[in-house]
Amino acid sequence: MRGSADLNVGQRPASAGIEYKSPREIELIRAAGRVVYLVLEEMRRLVRPGVRTAMLAEAADSIVASFGGEALFRGVSISSAKFPFPSSLCISVNEEVVHGIPGPRELKEGDIVSIDCGVRLKGYCGDAATTLPVGRIAPDVQRLLDVTSEALDLAIREMRPGRMWSSIATQIQKLVEGNGFSVVREFVGHGIGRSMHERPNVPNFTDRHQRRSDFELRPGLVLAVEPMVTMGGPQVMHGDESGWPQVTRDRSWAAHFEHTIAVTASGVDVLTDGRPGAES
Repeated sequence: MRGSADLNVGQRPASAGIEYKSPREIELIRAAGRVVYLVLEEMRRLVRPGVRTAMLAEAADSIVASFGGEALFRGVSISSAKFPFPSSLCISVNEEVVHGIPGPRELKEGDIVSIDCGVRLKGYCGDAATTLPVGRIAPDVQRLLDVTSEALDLAIREMRPGRMWSSIATQIQKLVEGNGFSVVREFVGHGIGRSMHERPNVPNFTDRHQRRSDFELRPGLVLAVEPMVTMGGPQVMHGDESGWPQVTRDRSWAAHFEHTIAVTASGVDVLTDGRPGAES
């Protein structure tokens, strides 16, 4: 989820306030990330034509509660919204990019649905997202999902100690735009640990403004990396008067993939891929 600290387009100095995590803290984040993984796996099983988005959120609630976890998104407030976010999941359909609120909407054949889940467990947070097809989808929409997923995979492959984030963001942007799509700029990734949103902000594009807040990847840095990609232009807007759902301004469809990732001495460790860790 893109919450209060992360809806700001302006970037703060990335070097200030970054918290590097100990091996024990990374394992605690992995434990929370495993619950997130199990929720998203259940979503893969449940998503089909005719399912109401509220039912998906109810299933997520049950899984999170069974582990004694806390749904991170419920109760989050932002200045542009009329009320705190009411659900455990952000469920965003088609032209909705992020912050879709689950409800009575039924998924239809050919839709795509982005599902973003965050969990706090034993004081530490995990956050991940995926975009799923609802039945059979059009070939160009499938390509949107493939390219957005590949953008996240590219980041994971390229992340290693000593690299500047801008070098990876440049590659993400090149991949996305080279395939005729656009990178959303209003929403970026973030550090994560005891809080859902920590420094630094993690953009999926580069420009002069972003390079001024660039940061180096160092062991112990834990990031939620989350490319958001549209089939049309990159601009987004409020989807309704609640101030929560964010939709593409041109109503083109969007995809969103995310993992929580720790930088290690030798590379990276994906903490939301379902692998059990020392704290399991």
